[in-house]
Amino acid sequence: MSLRIFGHISYYQPGDTFPNRLALSQAGVHRPTRAGISGTAAEGADSIVLADQYEDDVFAENELTYAGHGGRDPKTGHQVSDQELNPKNQALVQSHTTGQPVRVVRKVAHEGEMVYRYEGLYRVAGVTFESGKSGFKVWKFRLVPFTATA
Repeated sequence: MSLRIFGHISYYQPGDTFPNRLALSQAGVHRPTRAGISGTAAEGADSIVLADQYEDDVFAENELTYAGHGGRDPKTGHQVSDQELNPKNQALVQSHTTGQPVRVVRKVAHEGEMVYRYEGLYRVAGVTFESGKSGFKVWKFRLVPFTATA
């Protein structure tokens, strides 16, 4: 497996779209075809995808809140249990510690179709473990646009 890249991939720029998760993976922008977090507990997260899977995700103009991995019923999409500090969530905690950039991709409507749009580089500016909308404990990661001086 190739080395993990923290930063932009090749010539892809914010605003570029991809028709599906396989295309994202093949481009190297977000390698996993299903998981929303790409990374390891030791190295950190190199990319995340917001795909309207977690009710506690919030995407705003100058920051986003990314709900961690786990505790969600795949059939209903509802949070049904507390999340754990699993390896995927640990990857984002590690990114908070290192300050390395995380590529952010978001599922959006574009020209009548749902596509995955590369939003750019962000850094994990905060981490909390708190009750989410359904009352279960959720890892919440606050991300802000990455600047080289951050």
